[in-house]
Amino acid sequence: MSNLKEIRSRISSVDSTKKITNAMKMVASAKLKRAQREIVAMRPYSEKLSELVQNLSESIDSDIKSPYTVERPIEKILLIPISSNRGLCGAFNSNVAKATRKLLAEYSSIQVKLLTIGKKAEELLTKYGKVEQSYASIFDNLNYDNACDIIQPVLDAYQQERYDKVFLIYNRFKSTASQVVEVESFLPIIPKVSESSTMSNFIYEPDVSSIIHEILPKSLKTQFLKALKDSFASEHAARVTAMHLATDNATEILEQLKLTYNKARQAAITGEILEIVGGAEALSN
Repeated sequence: MSNLKEIRSRISSVDSTKKITNAMKMVASAKLKRAQREIVAMRPYSEKLSELVQNLSESIDSDIKSPYTVERPIEKILLIPISSNRGLCGAFNSNVAKATRKLLAEYSSIQVKLLTIGKKAEELLTKYGKVEQSYASIFDNLNYDNACDIIQPVLDAYQQERYDKVFLIYNRFKSTASQVVEVESFLPIIPKVSESSTMSNFIYEPDVSSIIHEILPKSLKTQFLKALKDSFASEHAARVTAMHLATDNATEILEQLKLTYNKARQAAITGEILEIVGGAEALSN
């Protein structure tokens, strides 16, 4: 009987876990729909703005420079890994940490600092490098203004030559079942070299310098916000997948436990019947 009680206890525990994982899957699915709409709507604007910046940087005269396009010898690097505040989302956070550790190993001979986004990045990477600052509340209210509050000090630090290169490490959302880790060069902005420029015959108003100093910071802030929204959507997609698999596993374990319980119960009933029959035969003799 003790064995039956143990199996019943396990069935109850697994059933409770299944209800929790199924509820988490439904919540993550609802959040994913909103996050997916936002990143899909933002990508065309961000990509077009980046294309405009690349063409503009390629076509301007060499004497017009922005502090964000200046390339320097790489001696100080800032890495910005973007993770989540919570777990239960598969390999979402560990993949970001793995890509960050790879960069730390690649640039081990020079000074590398970290600016982490999300609690999990700070937890996983604190012992591997110097964490300058950590932001965990950005995902509570993810918008352009809050993103600017984080990235503006980084832009100022690059302009003051405190960093020579800045990388973003995040999960890029492709679909509910697929998220790809991106290691993106954020600063400096390096124009793409092409044979023909679509901006070469444009007339700039009021002047090229004003446009450069206005568009480049906005482009960088938009690029950072896109990375945050990509990561946010990827987190919920990874959690939907992880909770779906956990629910399926719980269902399979429940079926096995119920089968085991029925077999044990049948064996106990058979044993009791044999005892009754044996007692009846003993009385008749």
